[in-house]
Amino acid sequence: QFAGKWLLVGVASRCSRLAEHSHQLEATALLVAPEGQSVAVSTLRKLDGTCWEIRQRYLPARSHGRFLLKGRGYGSKVDVVVGETDYSSYAILYYQKGRSISVKLYGRASRVSDAVVEKFEQHVRAVGLDEDVTYYFPTYGRC
Repeated sequence: QFAGKWLLVGVASRCSRLAEHSHQLEATALLVAPEGQSVAVSTLRKLDGTCWEIRQRYLPARSHGRFLLKGRGYGSKVDVVVGETDYSSYAILYYQKGRSISVKLYGRASRVSDAVVEKFEQHVRAVGLDEDVTYYFPTYGRC
């Protein structure tokens, strides 16, 4: 049910790089496809005017809606949890690496309802983040 195209609508994170470059946010799309027990995820975004595709594999974790994203090097694993979704219009995902957590809002369309934005903001507050570290992505310029 989660397969298909998703658009990144918003992210809440204390990532300093995101804060420093928030004025340069580009529309970002995610293509999700099941691949055996894992999930293949392709992220499509512009960087310096060029479209890039970042391919990742989310490995299943011990319970439904939880995945493990392994990076390169020691300590680079990211726990991914589907916090809430209706599969047809929005998904709220948590990404945790060590003690650092971020919350992302994805939509099947570039805009989601105000009610969904409020749900996202509730999830953001629940993990101790706030509007100062919440960024919304543009709806134009997609790869």
